[in-house]
Amino acid sequence: MVKLLDDSETAGYGLKSIYRAGGIAVLLAVLVALAEIAIGFLPGAAHMPGTVIGWFTLFQDNWLLGLREFGLLNLIGAFLLTPTFLAIYFALRHENQPWPALGAVLFCMGMAVYLASYRGFAMLSLSSQYTSAVTDAQRFPLVAAGQAMLVEGSNRLGLFLIDVAGLVVSAVMMRSKIFGRAAAFAGILGNGLMIVFEVIQAFVPAWLRVGLTIAICGGISIMVWWMLVGGRLLRLETPEDSTAS
Repeated sequence: MVKLLDDSETAGYGLKSIYRAGGIAVLLAVLVALAEIAIGFLPGAAHMPGTVIGWFTLFQDNWLLGLREFGLLNLIGAFLLTPTFLAIYFALRHENQPWPALGAVLFCMGMAVYLASYRGFAMLSLSSQYTSAVTDAQRFPLVAAGQAMLVEGSNRLGLFLIDVAGLVVSAVMMRSKIFGRAAAFAGILGNGLMIVFEVIQAFVPAWLRVGLTIAICGGISIMVWWMLVGGRLLRLETPEDSTAS
């Protein structure tokens, strides 16, 4: 005979799926981040054009490398965190309830802004049009449009909101027994350092070298946070497990 599940059992299976999806997604985000680092050491990979025409040339020489230099892997990594923040919300929703919800909302806002401001594919299209153009009159508006794409693509508000979301949920983790203090500390440190980096890049460009060092330390801490959170989410089974000590 088929066993019928009551509402609590059905909810338990649903939460288990959410936790599993969140755990797998964040571990995939770690792999994407490691791939981004590894690609940067490949010959010819670390190439950031300084002009619009330089970007057009890069996209025509190697469109995949052009998209990567324009931050495609970072975008994919951030997008993978969507089910993870949802899973974190469900795991922490009974502890300081408004704050996990705020973290989830901030992440969704940040992800929406990040997706809306990504201009890699637009630059790829413009580069193809620029290559096909035969006169300066045809090329000039394409260069102007490319410059506008670079300005719009440099908008880092989305990343800032994502970092703030990570800081909020990490602070909640510090008061919770679900994820542990190590994960909470790594999240607070990593997201806090990335927020400092975003502020430096936006308002104190003269300190950019210091900011890059801060970003490296923050990125390492965030990857540790992701791995700890991902491992814990994969071990969460039922609503009872998420409130256990």
